[in-house]
Amino acid sequence: MLVLLDAARRIECRLEDALVQVGLSIAKFQALDALVRADTPTRLSTLAGSLDCVRSNVTQLADRLESDGLIKRVASPDDRRAVHAVVTALGRRRHAEGAAAVHRLQGELAAQVAPADRESFHRVLSALR
Repeated sequence: MLVLLDAARRIECRLEDALVQVGLSIAKFQALDALVRADTPTRLSTLAGSLDCVRSNVTQLADRLESDGLIKRVASPDDRRAVHAVVTALGRRRHAEGAAAVHRLQGELAAQVAPADRESFHRVLSALR
């Protein structure tokens, strides 16, 4: 099992390195990905749920994304207390660059596993979720 944990750590480092090249961290990319997929202004509490983290973490992440010009906060039209996040044009471009970097890394990693082993590998990893 230690070999699996070591592989996960190494892959995470490679992913972080790939995203840093486009000015993102894993957390920023995941948040942008959720917002781009939603394709609508999203409450920070909803974003926290989709990222499986607490709202205070998402608030801090939103602060960083906003200061980078990747999102903007807007008031909810139906609830004065609620704040929504909206991806900016720069955020969409950065997300697309990040998605391309992730796709390239996935291709590199897949190339290291024999085609006959990929399905079994996927099945094993899915069972560990």
